[in-house]
Amino acid sequence: MLPKLASIGVLLLAWAMADSRPMSSMSSSMIEALRAEGPHASLGAQASVFGRLVGTWDLTCERHASDGAHTNSRGIWSFGWVIDGRILQDVIDFFAAGQSAERDGGTTLRFYDTQTRQWRVYFFAPARNAVIALAGGAEGNRIVLRGNDVDGSLLRWSFNDIKPDSLYWKGEISHDGGKSWRIEQEMHLTRHR
Repeated sequence: MLPKLASIGVLLLAWAMADSRPMSSMSSSMIEALRAEGPHASLGAQASVFGRLVGTWDLTCERHASDGAHTNSRGIWSFGWVIDGRILQDVIDFFAAGQSAERDGGTTLRFYDTQTRQWRVYFFAPARNAVIALAGGAEGNRIVLRGNDVDGSLLRWSFNDIKPDSLYWKGEISHDGGKSWRIEQEMHLTRHR
């Protein structure tokens, strides 16, 4: 799947290079071309799985290193529909304490696969040279995604306690094939006002 994503990137770059408009105008045009007013009708009830996250959220994040060290940051996580409402994309930015100019984060693309009946999720973290693929969907009132980290370890990411104005996100990792799990990251989100 990743080679196909890279091919799309090459095509977009070729289109941009062939366009005679200034780069800033092309960037704005591209953003407008991606934007969708809402989910595509073909998603039906599946649109609500991630659709309830659409908007901007303030977050506090705690990372738990394997050696027991903890680091905290704050950030902003924005979700919106793109590509005729067939994909839900987000952009997450983390800001280290006292360093609002320094940010780290990435973007996620998620779409509902009608063949596997799961949401397929691809997280891109360019500063870490990482692309992480996960799949899953609603489990009760939660959203649970499973996949592999860049080193092959199992990942379990979940959106929990989802309310209209708050939620709790948890990222877990397993180095023993799922026998035990360790929390790597926790985020508490509130709707941006």
